[in-house]
Parts: sequence; structure tokens; C-alpha cells
Amino acid sequence: MNPDLARRLVAELVGTGALVAVVVGSGIMGQQLSDDVGLQLLYNSTATVFGLTALILVFGPTSGAHFNPVVSAADWLFGRLGGGGPASGALTGREVGLYSVAQVVGAIGGAVLANLMFDVPVTELATTDRSDPRLWLSEVVATVGLVTLIFALVRTGRGVLAAPAVGIYIGAAYWFTSSTSFANPAVTIGRVFSDTFAGIQPFSVPAFVVAQVIGALLAVGLVRFLHPDLGTPGDTSLEDVVVPSEHDQHSHDPKDAA
Repeated sequence: MNPDLARRLVAELVGTGALVAVVVGSGIMGQQLSDDVGLQLLYNSTATVFGLTALILVFGPTSGAHFNPVVSAADWLFGRLGGGGPASGALTGREVGLYSVAQVVGAIGGAVLANLMFDVPVTELATTDRSDPRLWLSEVVATVGLVTLIFALVRTGRGVLAAPAVGIYIGAAYWFTSSTSFANPAVTIGRVFSDTFAGIQPFSVPAFVVAQVIGALLAVGLVRFLHPDLGTPGDTSLEDVVVPSEHDQHSHDPKDAA
């Protein structure tokens, strides 16, 4: 495997794992600190805002800090729609598949890690039923907002704002969506492996993932409509845009960036 790709996959695995550890761990801590569900959600969302922002800053220069299969797939799709293809810096189909596997494995590992830190049984799957049309609609809305935000910033040359902007958006979406904004298939699968405040039972997962995919497709169309004449993500890959590394500043080929 290409060493650069290996580094990016490790970044996606570790970053997604850390994100789920933050989400699940702060949910468990919230339950331990208060019996008030509103306060539990406040603790959970606040930790996620700061944790996600920090993780994007850490892993952005290496992999683009996708941490999310629909973001990786959108990167690939924008590259194809923009006519640039892999040479333009967008992910290839193979890379999207590998990113997604790394993200899902990392998410499961992050949930298990959070369970271990709080002495929660690691063999119990979540029992929280999240099968409800209003939750599915919320996941469509949350994912549209997330993917639109990321790629609108990229297309308008403001990708360096992604870390705080994405963190703030997810924190807000915890509160304005009834699903508390999973907006991420890997995180959704990972949260199956913790029967805690942040969990989701396995049978609720497929509908959530379908809603997230629909939301991502809608977001791609919306971004292309809003910014038809501006640069596309295919012109510069996410790992170049989100917190550029020193190497990026001296490379004209986005895929040379580590």
C-alpha cells in the first residue's frame, strides 16, 4: 500500500475512533453527573464541539479529517462532477472504500474504548430504539447541513475555517434536530456498541444510514447550485484545504500531500 495512503487511513481510523470516544464518553459522564436529560445533552454536545474541532485540527493536514463515509463519498462525487477525476486531488473510488472501512473500524473501537474508560460492559449492544420517521427526517436535515457546510467552505476557498465551523454546526445540530444529529454512518454504527446515553440499537441503524446518504446527495446538489462558477473540491483535495501542512505549501500535486 502507498505509504501516503496508509498514513491517511490511520488518521481516519484514529480520528474517527477518538470522535466516537468523545461522543460516547461524554454521554456516559453526563448520565453520571445528572439525572436531567437536558443537562446530559448539554454536557454531551459541549464535549463534542470542542473534541471534534480539536480532532479536525490534528488530523486535517494528513487525511482531510473526514471521519465520515458520506463526506468521503461526496469528495469523490464532486471530483467526478467537476471533471477533474483522481488527478485533481479528489478521492478515488477505492480510497473512498478504504476510508469508509477505516472510519467504521475506528468508530467501533472508539465506542469500546469509552466503555472501558467508564467500566461499561463491552459485550452489550445498545438498546435505545431510534426508529421513528421524525428521527430519519432529522438525519436528512443534519447531514444536508454538515456536507453543505464543508463543501461550501472548500468551494469558496475558506476550508481553513472547517475545524471551528464543523464543530459549532454539530453542536447546534444536537439541539435543533430530534435525532441529536448523528449525520455520519460510521459514528452511527460505532454507537451500536455502547448501551449508554449515546447508543442506538442495531435495528435502527439502516434507516439512519439511508437518511444520511440521502442528505449527502441533496447537499451535493445544493452546493453545486449555490456555487456553480467557483472552484470545486476536485481542484484541491480536502486534506490540502483543511489546515494545510507545510508540505502542501510546496506541492502542486494535492495527492503528494501527507
